[in-house]
Amino acid sequence: MANPPNNRGGKPQQRPNNNRPNNARPSAPAPKPKKDDDDGEAAVELEGVVSAVLAGTMFRVKVANGHEFLAHISGKMRKRFIRLVVGDRVRIEVSPYDMSKARITFRLG
Repeated sequence: MANPPNNRGGKPQQRPNNNRPNNARPSAPAPKPKKDDDDGEAAVELEGVVSAVLAGTMFRVKVANGHEFLAHISGKMRKRFIRLVVGDRVRIEVSPYDMSKARITFRLG
């Protein structure tokens, strides 16, 4: 008896017919437009100093004009395990919807 065409013993797999030659590659997806640029509601970027470390990776950040923001760490900083302590200079993005909260995007030193 002959061996089956594949390990499962069923029919050999067929390539899907998608009306393009075998050597053609699919085109790259179009880049997504940024939502902030279209609406004119972009986040405001500021530089400040960490004045307090709070629970749950929250921080108080004081900027040069004296205002303080409640800030959390951005996703990339969480992913790379960037540690922040009191006195670190950071770059923050302030939301146009709530001017008391911010997101820490970069540690300057």
